[in-house]
Amino acid sequence: MKIPAIHSIVDHIPASAYPANANFQNELYEEREAPMQKVLLFFLICMLNIPVLIWAGQEQIDPLASWKPAFDPSGAEYTYILSNVDHPGIEGIAVGYHIRDKVWERSGGRLYVDFRPLAQLGGEKDVIRKLKMGAVQGMLCSSVAAVNVADRLGVVNLPFLVDSFEKLEKFRSDPDLFAEFGEPALRQGIKVVDFTGYGTYGWATTKPVRSLEDAQKVNFRIAQAPVNADIYKAWNLKFTVMPWPDVPQALQTGVINGLDHTPIVCSITRKFEVAKYFTRIDYAQGLYIHLMNKRWFERLPSDLQKILIGTIEEESAKARSATRNQQEAQIAAAEAAGIRFLSLTPEDRRQLVELSAPIYEKWSERIGPDFLLRVRHLGN
Repeated sequence: MKIPAIHSIVDHIPASAYPANANFQNELYEEREAPMQKVLLFFLICMLNIPVLIWAGQEQIDPLASWKPAFDPSGAEYTYILSNVDHPGIEGIAVGYHIRDKVWERSGGRLYVDFRPLAQLGGEKDVIRKLKMGAVQGMLCSSVAAVNVADRLGVVNLPFLVDSFEKLEKFRSDPDLFAEFGEPALRQGIKVVDFTGYGTYGWATTKPVRSLEDAQKVNFRIAQAPVNADIYKAWNLKFTVMPWPDVPQALQTGVINGLDHTPIVCSITRKFEVAKYFTRIDYAQGLYIHLMNKRWFERLPSDLQKILIGTIEEESAKARSATRNQQEAQIAAAEAAGIRFLSLTPEDRRQLVELSAPIYEKWSERIGPDFLLRVRHLGN
């Protein structure tokens, strides 16, 4: 970008841009001012305003430009607004665009899935309220936030329960178990249609964590979910509950020095630029649960209902498979960039499992003892 001459910049600086105590017209040009004072004031104003002028001249980049539809949706008879807070570079989020395109094609342009990632419609708690009211018809809700709809939706967050891709697929492929998973939400007018994922949870840290002793020196950021707080209390680890948008600055400034998250998210959202170590705990699977307003769905023509549900199920299955591959690819890319992946000793991992027992006792009644027992038997 060509930067204009200094005298041109000064000529176009608005009066509001000057420091409160600067009388530019009088102090800079009056003959009674000493030359050195004039020069210092002149350059002070320039230095204060050049960054603003450069920023204003830069072209604003649309992060979703490459995801725009290849069709004109204005003629659709029905619109399904689908929200999510994360980046479509994550396979479990990109599914929203795949659903959009397939539904448009299969419905002959009658139904448009208006997918809104990157928190365009607000944070997850806010969108859940909109979903219940029908202002938003669908949502890819993180499993940690889904407990705000129904406690049972947080079952996958319990430590060392659904802790592998294999167990996750067993859970989804059991029709009775999956139907029971969504029952409490359905009673509130929200359908649980399917889910995708974002990988397995571990610890991204600014210092290497090879043991529980190392972990006790870390302040971990955890999600705004009660089950996560219960986990870290049971593990006797220091934690800070923090909204996701606050994480970058907190990590940069040292307010936190660890993240409870997955390799995919840490890599794609560039958290590895600060947290150079990742300890693979693999204690839970992160999910995006596809929630839908039941009243809106029941008003949709039956043929479009079938197209929408069938497409969501088909594309969600593809996304879960792609997530497994993406995790391995992101780990490989991070390692190539210098990120070190570590593991706890078998003894420390067993200790975490043992420390997790009280969490099951506490959450059993909230989730349903029989349901929880059958989920626990998935690994057998």
